[in-house]
Amino acid sequence: MRFMSDARNEIEKKLLDAQEGRLDTEQFMEALLAAQLFMPVHDGSSVMNIQRSAHAQPLTIEGEDGGKSLVLFTSPDRARTFVPDHPGYSGGILTDLPWIFENLGVGFGILLNPGHDIGLDIEADTVAQLSQQTH
Repeated sequence: MRFMSDARNEIEKKLLDAQEGRLDTEQFMEALLAAQLFMPVHDGSSVMNIQRSAHAQPLTIEGEDGGKSLVLFTSPDRARTFVPDHPGYSGGILTDLPWIFENLGVGFGILLNPGHDIGLDIEADTVAQLSQQTH
């Protein structure tokens, strides 16, 4: 049993509701498309831990099947325990999924809040479907 106090912001509350059956998956995905998410990026050109480059090099993880997954968090705070295991990714940008799809394309999965109970793995085909909803 999870407690609502585990959720630190609105999108985490909705994710928890979806995980526990109180919110329809489609409604959650619509909320996720509109949410501000933290994307760790390589520190090549960061200023005060905020990436300024339009050519962000995001943190991706290769799965056992060889497919790549983009690592995203519901807040910069959620990334603090994960990024130390990935040197060079202490910076990042706050953005939304439509911006990510426009600038990075699709063809990858998404790991949302890896290492946290309030998290989600989104398969590449679902990411592609989500990107179609932004056009």
